[in-house]
Amino acid sequence: MVEIRAVGDAMEMALALLESGDVVAIPTETVYGLAADATNGVGVARIFEAKGRPRFNPLIAHVADLAMAERIALFDPLSKRLARAFWPGPLTLVLPQRRGNDIHPLVTAGLDTIALRMPRGFGGELIARLGRPLAAPSANSSGKISATTAEAVAADLGSRIRLVVDGGATPVGLESTIVKVEGAKLRLLRPGGIAAGEIEAVAGMALLRGAEGIEAPGMLASHYAPGAAVRVNAGKIARGEALLAFGGRRAEGWQGAAALRNLSVTGDLREAASNLFAHMQDLDRTGARTIAVEPIPFDGLGEAINDRLSRAAAPRDKIA
Repeated sequence: MVEIRAVGDAMEMALALLESGDVVAIPTETVYGLAADATNGVGVARIFEAKGRPRFNPLIAHVADLAMAERIALFDPLSKRLARAFWPGPLTLVLPQRRGNDIHPLVTAGLDTIALRMPRGFGGELIARLGRPLAAPSANSSGKISATTAEAVAADLGSRIRLVVDGGATPVGLESTIVKVEGAKLRLLRPGGIAAGEIEAVAGMALLRGAEGIEAPGMLASHYAPGAAVRVNAGKIARGEALLAFGGRRAEGWQGAAALRNLSVTGDLREAASNLFAHMQDLDRTGARTIAVEPIPFDGLGEAINDRLSRAAAPRDKIA
């Protein structure tokens, strides 16, 4: 059975598991991550095994500081400016790999680029103690709802991993924003915990949208999906559907919903982001066949919330 330990009592066990080529579920500011030594092929393979993750979907490598990041990847001036502005925090940069960086090829799925992030809190401390980067996708079965609590990790992956480090509910509740510098342009590969406008303000340019193929984690068309079907922008609720609500006004027919969770009664997008995955899991556990989602605005973090919902609603097992 999986062991759940609080952050204050988990460091030595986590280090021992990582050194032995095993995986550990850890809290970050975004969602819980399933971590392994990014230089250890056995450990990285165990991530894929535990998640049931497609091998063509790359992983994010997490670093303790900028010096570690620069040993792994080549930074252009704009990427370094973004790193200094937003690290540690929920920003992932896709960068050209530095030759001889010791990152196992499974982490990058054969790409010549690598996705890097610097986490806050326990994750950053763990990487610094280990002295090597951690590969850490979200700690959930591949394509399913990301976990924002230790209990959610244990309920999903508990039979496949040995340790979940409990740091409480994650404060951001969405995965990191992923961006890539392309010459004189900056492309948003995945919206996430930092709003696009904040990045544009630091970069001094608009973010381009859209990418061809799988360039970074979280780019499968079907991702973050519950067992139930998901129906977005629902203006009318059918009897028996579970309702994921937003704001103070309800969609027509909401009284007939099998269950209801409100992402934010006041319409606060930051609160909605932090509640998204936990509320979807709650509604999925009711046994309703469909989760209907009320419309959510696209400003700020609304872009990332709508991205996750559209992927949850997409036909399963499709590639973007």
